[in-house]
Amino acid sequence: MGYTALYRKFRPGGFEEVKGQDAIVTTLKHQIQADRIGHAYLFCGTRGTGKTSVAKILARAVNCEHPEDGSPCGVCPMCRRIAEGTSMNVIEIDAASNNGVDNIREIVDEVQYSPTEGRYKVYIIDEVHMLSPGAFNALLKTLEEPPSYVIFILATTEAHKIPITILSRCQRYDFKRISIETITARLKELMEREGNEAEERALRYVAKAGDGSMRDSLSLLDQCLAFHFGERLTYDNVLEVLGAVDTEVFTELFRFILAGQVEDCLNLVESLTMDGRDFTQFAVDMTWYFRNLLLLSASDLGAERIDVASDQLEQMKQAAGQTDSETLMRYIRIFSELSGQLRYASQKRVVLEIALIKLCKPEMETSYDSLVERVKQLEAALAAYQNQSQGLAALLAAGKTEQLEALQTALLSGKGADGQPVGLSAGDRSEQSSAEAARDSAYEKAVPEDLKEVAKGWTKIIAGLTHPLKTYIKEAMPSAEGNALLLVFQDPLDKAGVDAEAHMAELKKAISQCIKKDVEIRTVCRNAGDSQKQDWVDLSQFIKVNIEYED
Repeated sequence: MGYTALYRKFRPGGFEEVKGQDAIVTTLKHQIQADRIGHAYLFCGTRGTGKTSVAKILARAVNCEHPEDGSPCGVCPMCRRIAEGTSMNVIEIDAASNNGVDNIREIVDEVQYSPTEGRYKVYIIDEVHMLSPGAFNALLKTLEEPPSYVIFILATTEAHKIPITILSRCQRYDFKRISIETITARLKELMEREGNEAEERALRYVAKAGDGSMRDSLSLLDQCLAFHFGERLTYDNVLEVLGAVDTEVFTELFRFILAGQVEDCLNLVESLTMDGRDFTQFAVDMTWYFRNLLLLSASDLGAERIDVASDQLEQMKQAAGQTDSETLMRYIRIFSELSGQLRYASQKRVVLEIALIKLCKPEMETSYDSLVERVKQLEAALAAYQNQSQGLAALLAAGKTEQLEALQTALLSGKGADGQPVGLSAGDRSEQSSAEAARDSAYEKAVPEDLKEVAKGWTKIIAGLTHPLKTYIKEAMPSAEGNALLLVFQDPLDKAGVDAEAHMAELKKAISQCIKKDVEIRTVCRNAGDSQKQDWVDLSQFIKVNIEYED
């Protein structure tokens, strides 16, 4: 006999082998034990959750000669014939290909004849939602009042397509998705029975890829075993066969997106392309990664709803703390749209690259959440700018066009006027402000002795000034008047230029940076009537320093 696929080889033979549907199994077993068997059942649920398997087990159980705890014994002649498919008492119909009125009329005619062996005649109609309206109408009367020896078991993945008149005549059982833990345990059990070795992490990924379907998980495991026949199945083997991507790649891509590093994102796509990864599966997995980050960001209990290893969970917690829920929801929206687009795209790589560029550059979009993202970036830039020691108002008042142009360039490059990245946290801004306050408080009031230090550094002070202030002040004589620095001018126009508010502020700042103390500055003109003191001390002569001026 040829090879039998795992999902067929290990199809449950009794209720005890059905995994993940405990409530349904218990109810059916109790009905059989109490001989309270219904005449019509409707099994609903996603693919691979056990609907057809449970239907066949139920068909054997109601005809078993020696049922054990509500399950078929599996050894009596009836059980063996039904399992082999040779019994006339169990009729399986695929409604996808037998959905016409004539097909159902044949069933209606057949139910008039009692079973030749066993107690019940069981009709299993799979994908019953595919029946035509006429076929449903033909089935309706028989389904409502069938002979006592007939049982109908209807199975479907789309219960909403079944007429309410049919639904109301059946006992409905909803088969839920099977948990990853349950599927993993089953896969591990079957691997041991087959004599194969596998990493638990590999089996867990296969179970996760099965998306709640035991049959799909077994098919994927079969595929992986065939590719690596006779080898120990590892996590990397599974990723290679399924074209999947390791979680660390998602973390790395997320970091690139947050930093707006388009080139790094495109390089990662290039790497995925060379490794032969499936972009559609990558988009689905990345969407789930964003979803997990959103749960961690939005709720303290989010970790309980995430199925990852403990070390990966810690990495994801750190990643979730780097952004907010609104940004993550935008990422999820873009990648959800991408998943649908990739299914029909002829150039999947191009579509993926465009989506990543959108994430890095929200200005490319006009949707609500992208506008919110752009506003947040502007707010961060504004907060960083307001944190600068030199405000925009001061620059405008001083007429410092060079500084204004430098500030504009810095902001456009994503940095503040101090060259630091925008978006400093509140703690960073607090520390920076404290440092600036400490520096400013260290500047004590200058005393006459300090004015000598001003004179020593006068050349350096003037060299650091901007035009036209440097031109105005180069003819001034530094002197002292009490604790104040007195600048004596020959030309009233030079005095007026230095007295301008913006120029005086620049001069004071240059002096305080030189001697680390604040200096009071007064100005006077030799030929002006506002000064009556003519015995000004020339500090350059007092300290015997030759002062040279630089343009």
